[in-house]
Amino acid sequence: MQRLFVAIGVPEIVADSLSTLQYGVDGAKWRPVENLHLTLAFIGETDRHGFQDAIDALATIDAPPFELRLSGVGFFGDRKPRALWAGVEPSDALNHLQAKVEQALRQTGFALERRKFKPHVTLAYLKGVPQSIAAQYSSEHGLYTCGPFPVEEFNLYSSQLGGDASHYEIEASYSISSSK
Repeated sequence: MQRLFVAIGVPEIVADSLSTLQYGVDGAKWRPVENLHLTLAFIGETDRHGFQDAIDALATIDAPPFELRLSGVGFFGDRKPRALWAGVEPSDALNHLQAKVEQALRQTGFALERRKFKPHVTLAYLKGVPQSIAAQYSSEHGLYTCGPFPVEEFNLYSSQLGGDASHYEIEASYSISSSK
């Protein structure tokens, strides 16, 4: 069994910029810079047949390249904050790509989450951090921006859960280009 998700990796320069935000919250488990990404779809646990189905489904996606800009910082979990994130400026092209990924995977039979797509890059997971601290952190970094940076591919990742941080492996990459 493999745990899979589809995401856009962030360029090293963007990861370096995001790493400058990773401080000042006791109880935050900051994500390693090599794990920073923007999730398009979480597939979850699947066997080798599902793995191949995901690879094949994602290969059918046709979308143009685009640019993204990160903007703002926030947190998930109103009363009990569970994650800090960097936001993404609204992007029709990103929404288009995410919808195509979701559609291809659903048509293949994957039961994906029904949550509304909220593009973000997770900076840290939180445990026992008061809402006031998460809100203060978000307020202090609310003007953060980075980019624009080009998005010319997305990836299928596997995830192995670990002690302090999961290990992510790119299993397949998919180019998006204006020549399609």
